[in-house]
Amino acid sequence: MRSAAIALQKKRGRKTVIVLPVMYPRELLTAMDVHAVELWGPPGTPRGPEAGRIQSFVCAVARNAFAFLASGGGKDADAVLFPHTCDSIQGLATLAPDFGGWGKPAFRYQHPKGEDRPAARKFVRSELECLADGLSLLTGRPLDISRLRAAISLHAAIDRVRASLLSRRAFLDMTDAALYRLLRRGEYLWPGDHLEELERAAQELRGVPVQQGVPLMVTGYVPEPISVFDRLEAAGGYVAADDYAAVGRRIPLSLPREGDDPLERLAAMPFLLPPCPTRMADQRRRMEYLTSLYRRSGAAGLVVHVPKFCEPESFDVPAIFRAFAGIGAPVLHLETELETEMPAQAVTRIEAFMELIINKHSIH
Repeated sequence: MRSAAIALQKKRGRKTVIVLPVMYPRELLTAMDVHAVELWGPPGTPRGPEAGRIQSFVCAVARNAFAFLASGGGKDADAVLFPHTCDSIQGLATLAPDFGGWGKPAFRYQHPKGEDRPAARKFVRSELECLADGLSLLTGRPLDISRLRAAISLHAAIDRVRASLLSRRAFLDMTDAALYRLLRRGEYLWPGDHLEELERAAQELRGVPVQQGVPLMVTGYVPEPISVFDRLEAAGGYVAADDYAAVGRRIPLSLPREGDDPLERLAAMPFLLPPCPTRMADQRRRMEYLTSLYRRSGAAGLVVHVPKFCEPESFDVPAIFRAFAGIGAPVLHLETELETEMPAQAVTRIEAFMELIINKHSIH
């Protein structure tokens, strides 16, 4: 699917940049007519002679991405972008060019860590300008401020529809797996094309709830394998609230103020996103956000789904257990690799968790 998307954009005269997760200035790339294709692994066993260059105790997202790039998986792309999501992904910015056989431009983007403050916004703007300069060399065109304004509006429209589909999940007659496949197509489609299919899906929202299962909330890094949703559905649940870093955490809670300077608006954007451990969000504020989202959604249980050895996500897991114990909410912690299918042990734990929740509801 990603290869076909790259081929289509090549025909349209666009450059393609492979982007490592999670956060990067999508609007800037769109404004400069650059096609972003995100690389989340990919799932499965890392292949190729370079697969063993990264220690086995590094998360599979980084290990698989490195093996993919080193084996020529990104041969159709023109460059790669490494955000500073974590030390492992940032380390790939050196490993991929030096040891992975990646002979194309490698861009770096340092997104802000911590809370909003004037110095942080100044730093973000500097990073945006630096990245824009690099992309200008790649495309042969400087950043056009009017195109940046249009790109910000386009991505704001995408975020509004995505937020509606997630918040009104109970009113959408679509399986969780189908919904997440749709939402994640934005990882490689041209934004305008993605918006069109999101809007078609939004037209299917009903006036009354149509989901029959037990509502659940999910939090974690990336919904891989996608079959996790099939297993939850088979056990009697559906996702009513999302806090995946790959999905819900990338939808702003509000939009920056309209202004004459779109770079200032873009610099404000990271601070309007839901709290995320990859950006070193205040843990107490994040727990308040998660419990508030849980209550608003009417969820009956929380699934914490993180990749093995993902340090930012794992660091918050004990706090999540404490916070949700405080509100009497059952929690299931799934720690998986980037498998293509859910392992049997995880399936058994999902079934037992859902049985506990369903029995509790039937008693009440």
